[in-house]
Amino acid sequence: MDRGVHVVLASARPPRSLRNIREILELKTLQINYNGALIHDPTRNSHVFHQPLSSVVAKRVIRVARRADPKVLVSIEILDKWYTDHFDESLPTETSKRFSPDFIGPLGSFLHVPVTKLMLLAPPRRLGGVRAAVESKLAGQIAMTISDPHLIQIIHPSVDKGAALARVAEYYGVEQRHVMAVGDAPNDAGMLRWAGLGAAMANGWRVTREAADVIVKSNDKDGVAHAINRYVLA
Repeated sequence: MDRGVHVVLASARPPRSLRNIREILELKTLQINYNGALIHDPTRNSHVFHQPLSSVVAKRVIRVARRADPKVLVSIEILDKWYTDHFDESLPTETSKRFSPDFIGPLGSFLHVPVTKLMLLAPPRRLGGVRAAVESKLAGQIAMTISDPHLIQIIHPSVDKGAALARVAEYYGVEQRHVMAVGDAPNDAGMLRWAGLGAAMANGWRVTREAADVIVKSNDKDGVAHAINRYVLA
């Protein structure tokens, strides 16, 4: 940062989940949340970009999912708030490990507004059928990402970390060839492909490694620091 490098966090998580990381690193840059469905300005507590699912599509996803598995857990993020009609600690997300739902009650009571991200959770042995049903009935209407075997994340079909990174780079006036992205999960692949240099963790998913230009150390061995030191600071 002292050398004029913009460090931007890019995550599937909501703004509140990145607050402690941002404060530790003393970041004042924009951040990419919900895989790019939201670009948040934490210094102004405002949203620079938001691309949600329509409430009509969200309702359709839930109807199809619960027809396939009536017990599937539905969690919904609208901007920086979490809504659900049921919470199960045995089916965690990274956000639920630190935060509680903002609302627990009938889904219909809030599904009249667009949805930033919709999550479907179930034991892995049951989630495959849910995924197949949703993909079959809503192809082209949603984008679906998998980062945990018990969790499906659903966002607007145009949303991708790569597109969000392009918006942030334009905001800061940084050329694509001067952008480095580092990631390990499937939802990072688009970002790694777009960046001038895409770096994947050695222990990342195969699809992520294939999307990268270089492979760096695993996240257990400070892979991000390795990438920054080698390809930015050096």
